[in-house]
Amino acid sequence: MSKLKSTFYCQNCGAQYAKWQGQCNKCNSWNTITEEFVQASKKSLWDHTKSDLNDVQNTPKSIHEIKIKDEYRIKTNDNEFNRVLGGGIVPGSITLLGGEPGIGKSTLFLQLSLKIKQRVLYVSGEESENQIKIRANRISYSNKDCLIYSENKLENIFSQAEKTRPNLLIIDSIQTLTTGSIDSMQGSITQLKTCTAELINFAKRTSIPIMLIGHINKDGNIAGPKVLEHMVDTVLQFEGDRNHLYRILRLKKNRFGSTNEIGIYEMVTEGLKEIVNPSEILIGKSDQKLSGTAICASVEGSRPFLIEVQALVSSAVYGTPQRSSNGINSKRLNMLLAVLEKRAGFHLGSKDIFLNITGGLKVEDTGNDLAIISAIMSSNNDVSIPEDYCFAAEVGLSGEIRPVRRIDQRIKEAEKLGFSKIFVSKYCDVISSKKIEVIYLTRIEDLIDHIS
Repeated sequence: MSKLKSTFYCQNCGAQYAKWQGQCNKCNSWNTITEEFVQASKKSLWDHTKSDLNDVQNTPKSIHEIKIKDEYRIKTNDNEFNRVLGGGIVPGSITLLGGEPGIGKSTLFLQLSLKIKQRVLYVSGEESENQIKIRANRISYSNKDCLIYSENKLENIFSQAEKTRPNLLIIDSIQTLTTGSIDSMQGSITQLKTCTAELINFAKRTSIPIMLIGHINKDGNIAGPKVLEHMVDTVLQFEGDRNHLYRILRLKKNRFGSTNEIGIYEMVTEGLKEIVNPSEILIGKSDQKLSGTAICASVEGSRPFLIEVQALVSSAVYGTPQRSSNGINSKRLNMLLAVLEKRAGFHLGSKDIFLNITGGLKVEDTGNDLAIISAIMSSNNDVSIPEDYCFAAEVGLSGEIRPVRRIDQRIKEAEKLGFSKIFVSKYCDVISSKKIEVIYLTRIEDLIDHIS
């Protein structure tokens, strides 16, 4: 009989300890360290020798002897999903999707299973077959080769996967899987690591791509040890606000292509609708000239699109002024406010400042700095910015206007939507355009002359 070993794990961050303690030293969480018993097993849960694959031992090769194979990807009939992954799903790859509860993770993968023209085995450890069928009836797609399997035992999943031989295996979710070889509770650190390792072994030997749904903790990170994200090939984050319709599929890690790509969806009754041109949707339509609004030509990954930045500057009612931001990093907002105070002479220390990115989106591009500052200055002076003005530049700590990447794509996107002027850094190498006027700025003081 295998020897039982005991160890202690933090259920929040996955840190390992030799004995129990009240607080985790890594994430500072209290009462999250639990004891887990690990039963060592020399045999893999999935015995690949039973399959029709030959167990050939690898030998070292010279780099000159290795021939590059043509890269083959499985198309999903979802253009946004294909573009985020770099053209489709790579056979034998492991993809991990994380997101807040109720954001639409299961809907995205179920819709993917119904749209793709391949045999799919959709395994759910959270919902019954009847619940999945009810949700599938709302989605306006159908796939007769989509097999639904409600199970959380890893051994049974491997058995059905060998029988059905699917082209794609989807697990909803990885936290619900258990294996009899581990004497530990469902969702524990040991179960997560063991089940993930066995799924990776299965995918690499059968070339069946596996897509996993993962829960997140209160900090917004994927629950479990950080090594879980290192083990998989691709990490996706499904972002958005349940009070808004739009969702962003953001790429955090990709071994087979570029990172930081995004796909934009709209949550409708029939499922998730692809947004082909997000710029036309994210920019508000209004006949009134309102202060505190600026349009930014932003880039996420390799995709340019225009977003609307809204700012509200008002006198502080309480003793301590409020600083609130929705859609951008609050620390970035505080830095830009300090630059306005020091370099441009704006006295904002006694005023409440609220900033919002419309549509419930979260953006990380530093090229939004100039639009954010313009919106704050517009609200503070109560002067509206012309609706055909656009901004694309980064602001440094000394008040200089710095260039940003992919400036030509930003200008073309603004030109396509009919903007007459775009404000960029003087140090950008811009291709001249006849349809849109490019205004070059060096410092913040240059911007004040145009919008005041």
